[in-house]
Amino acid sequence: MKKIIGVLLICFLSATSISAQTIDEVKGLSVGTKAPDFEGKDQNGKQIKLSEQLKNGPVVLMFYRGQWCPYCNRILKKMEDSLAMIKNKGALVITVSPETEDAIKQTIAKTNATYSLMNDAGLKIMKGYDVAYKVDDKIVEKYKGYGIDFNKSNGTNGAYLPVPATYIIGTDGMIKYVYFNRDYKERASVKEILDNL
Repeated sequence: MKKIIGVLLICFLSATSISAQTIDEVKGLSVGTKAPDFEGKDQNGKQIKLSEQLKNGPVVLMFYRGQWCPYCNRILKKMEDSLAMIKNKGALVITVSPETEDAIKQTIAKTNATYSLMNDAGLKIMKGYDVAYKVDDKIVEKYKGYGIDFNKSNGTNGAYLPVPATYIIGTDGMIKYVYFNRDYKERASVKEILDNL
């Protein structure tokens, strides 16, 4: 019996460590990779399915951390300010975050974003694009000192965040451009995004 319990415990710990990657373990996806399809609802209740959106043009897919992150708010605001130029290239913008729908409303209030913002319930999209990581317990406590509670802002997603990556996905479903930087202060510029559309 002890042996069975030991085996089960090892299996549980292995499964947990696989699903709870650290920031250093996530790699993102590469240019030339088929973009994983996904679906969900945006802030307006509109059903978004990547493969359907790609029928209308390329998609700029951005992952952001949450309304509490000034670097996220800055780039989301810049995307809104440049949305006409992005649309002129025939592209759509979709952003994905672990934050709750209520927190997304706060993001919109701070950025005036009119493009699609999606809550990634269960982290399925973030994991599919290999950007989801478990925030270290020490960092969780540090953020609490700043008034940031991941359980409140992310709900059941808890203390998981994405590397704030940007992907441009072509109408053929292939990833044409990737910006992946573990330094949350660094983001793809709007000019770089436009140049790659």
